[in-house]
Amino acid sequence: MSHSPHDTSSNESDELSSIETRPDRRLSEIGSMRSGTINRRQSNLNEVELERINTYRLQHRSTVGSGIGITPPDQWLPLGAGKPHPPTLPDPEQYIVEFNDANDPLHPQNWSLKRKIGISATLAYTTFVSSFASAIYSSAVGHISAHFHISTEVAVLGVTLYVLGFASGPTVWAPASELIGRRWPICIGMFGYSIFAVAAATSKDVQTLMLTRFFAGFFSASPIAIVPAVFADIWNNQTRGVAIAMFAMAVFVGPFASPFTGGFITMSYLGWRWTMYIASIMGWLATGLCLLFLKETYAPAVLVEKAAILRRQTHNWGIRARQEEIELDWGELITNNFSRPFRMLFTEPIVFLISVWMSFVYGLMYALLSAYPVVFQGIHGMNLGVGSLPFIGLIIGEVLAGAYILWDQRAYTKKLAANNNIPIPEWRLPPAILGGVCFCVGLFWYGWTGWTNSIHWMAPTASGVITGFGIYVIFLQCFNYLIDSYLTFAASVFAANTIMRSAVGAAFPLFSKQMFQNLGVQWAGTLLGCLALIMIPIPLVFIKWGPALRKKSKFAPIFEPALAKKGEEAV
Repeated sequence: MSHSPHDTSSNESDELSSIETRPDRRLSEIGSMRSGTINRRQSNLNEVELERINTYRLQHRSTVGSGIGITPPDQWLPLGAGKPHPPTLPDPEQYIVEFNDANDPLHPQNWSLKRKIGISATLAYTTFVSSFASAIYSSAVGHISAHFHISTEVAVLGVTLYVLGFASGPTVWAPASELIGRRWPICIGMFGYSIFAVAAATSKDVQTLMLTRFFAGFFSASPIAIVPAVFADIWNNQTRGVAIAMFAMAVFVGPFASPFTGGFITMSYLGWRWTMYIASIMGWLATGLCLLFLKETYAPAVLVEKAAILRRQTHNWGIRARQEEIELDWGELITNNFSRPFRMLFTEPIVFLISVWMSFVYGLMYALLSAYPVVFQGIHGMNLGVGSLPFIGLIIGEVLAGAYILWDQRAYTKKLAANNNIPIPEWRLPPAILGGVCFCVGLFWYGWTGWTNSIHWMAPTASGVITGFGIYVIFLQCFNYLIDSYLTFAASVFAANTIMRSAVGAAFPLFSKQMFQNLGVQWAGTLLGCLALIMIPIPLVFIKWGPALRKKSKFAPIFEPALAKKGEEAV
């Protein structure tokens, strides 16, 4: 009996349910569920090719927008002109487009190094623009407060609402990237951001300013949520760490580079509006670069393009990619696709606890935007521009952390090669312990050297080097740990992470200045340092229990024991 494509899609809905209730099932089993699907016993495919096929088929099954099954024949639309309905395809599996082999030049991981570096550099700049714009507003808060005759507490909402846009945006951008691919959500997001950045710069009242800041954050969340997934698409296990290092550098250098940039602009004849004009110009440049140089990297979407070319070349209209079998249904999209980041956040202990730690660090990053002026402008009497220059200490710390991670990457690559190129996510965590210690020390150092002008301003500035080092190492290694643990659902797991940490990051600017003023710099620093101290053991927890948690996960892929066994033999 023949099967239509809808028969297959209906069966796969049951298969995915089986996957979620049987987390111990391996990728090769998942890949061979479909009738006629190739597996290692039936083919001569090598490990890399089979793993890729299984991965993007699982991606397709888990991101379809509808669970609608086959329509009964009596409800079919007529073909027209009195024609009967043609028979179904004899073997639908034979019409499904796949990558040719492990070295197929169409596969994003086989693209030229030049193309991959170009895409990575474009996306690193795009991410930098998003994070830069989130904080450049903070340098203009005083002038905005005076211009619109509002309190400083109300004016600072421009930072909070932008970061809240970061929190809400991934609920749309991440699922969209798993349905239609990575390229268009990023391009549309940066286009929308650029428009709202112009609107913020030209706003005539505070209500318009706040609304446009929120929507600018909502649209600029697209690269924050999707870029790690793009890097997972194009870089393999050995090189992905370097690409994610670029992403993390863009995320964290942006907020620390914007205060002194915005400070000097605000003090100049240009005024506070040009802080947002500059951010908008950077956004338009990022939009143009993405349209010109960003190629589609999501494997199921790449196969859609390949299928379209084959249909035109062969005139065989039965040829298709699995991603084209999607039947969009808004009810299913909401309950399946758009809810996945929230389900992962609250049902996956790894995602939740790592996100809690990253949220605290991320929130503190935005708290420093208010805490540094308390020390350097309030206590040491510097002006707006010069008083923001100590943020350079944080940037230096991040650059040093990037150099350390690149040095550590050599040891990681050797481990990976010895394990047959099978990544063990927990290998990413030891540097995060060092990062947690440095982060904690930096906070205590800042609090107890910044509370009085009798201590030279270089002392709290130097603390930023240690704090910046810790922030970067924690985030980078946690990013890599999440990618290695949930490679198949990278966009959704980063959406979950971005939602939580952006929500926390949005809250910190609302009370951080008051906290440092009322508690005193030394005791506010001590409070935050103690919280950082409590969180240092989090990576130790996952080093010990992470593998067991991943085995129980509904979303974390697990390789076959045979592959792991080969890795053990190689060691």
